[in-house]
Amino acid sequence: MIQRHLLLASLCLALGGPVLAAGSEHAHGHGHGAPAKLQLDAGKKWPTDAPLRQAMGNLRATMASALPDIHEKRLAPEGYAALAKKVEQEVGSIVANCKLDARADAQLHLVVADLLDGADKMAGKKKQARGGKPRDGAVQVIGALDKYATYFDDPGFQPIAH
Repeated sequence: MIQRHLLLASLCLALGGPVLAAGSEHAHGHGHGAPAKLQLDAGKKWPTDAPLRQAMGNLRATMASALPDIHEKRLAPEGYAALAKKVEQEVGSIVANCKLDARADAQLHLVVADLLDGADKMAGKKKQARGGKPRDGAVQVIGALDKYATYFDDPGFQPIAH
C-alpha cells in the first residue's frame, strides 16, 4: 500500500495537474466541488508523446490478449492480479517518462485515475460491495483505454473491440 501511495504522489508531482485524492474512489474536482470531466482541446485531441504512446500501446496489447478469457469469465484471480500489476507498471512508466503540457496532463490524469482504480479492482483491493469485482476492474481499464483513444492524439492506437 505504501508503494501505491508513492506512485500516486509521484503522479501528482509529475502531471502538475489536479492533485489525486488519497483514493481514486473520490471525485476528482478542480477546486469548485464539481468532478473533472474529460474534454477535447477546442475540438481537437490532446497531444501525446512517445513514452505515453508506448505505455498505452503496451496496456492495449495486454488487455486485448486477455479479453477472450475476461469475456468468457475464465480468467483466474491470479490472471487479474497480473493484469493489475501490468497497469501499475505502465502507469509508473508514464509518470517517469511522459512530458505533456499542464492542460493535457490534467486530462491524462482522469484516464490514469480510471486505470489505477480498475487495477485496484482487478487486484482485489476494492470491496465487493463497492463494485470491486476483478472483472469490473478489467472493464474499467478497457473503458479508460477507449477514453484515451477518444481524447488523445495517438494515430497508431486503436480502441479494443469488445
